[in-house]
Amino acid sequence: MISGIFYILRTGAPWRDLPERYGPYTTVYNRYNRWAKQGVWLKVFEALIQHAPDSLHLIDSSIVRAHQHAAGGKKGARITPSDDLAAD
Repeated sequence: MISGIFYILRTGAPWRDLPERYGPYTTVYNRYNRWAKQGVWLKVFEALIQHAPDSLHLIDSSIVRAHQHAAGGKKGARITPSDDLAAD
């Protein structure tokens, strides 16, 4: 369960793309969501901070990969004639 949650958080994949080895994606999502609402994740992070108060870790977004479904969106903004008239 935890590995499935970490897989999604690490890869940024949609829940429905969770590999079968982690179990049904709905079960993993429901557990993640339930724990978030109950404050379990906050307690875990607070315990980690208490254990090592001098450590600070940041995530550099340049190492985060986009998911395979992230590509394929429309490129650039489209300007229509009505947009040009509204700007005048």
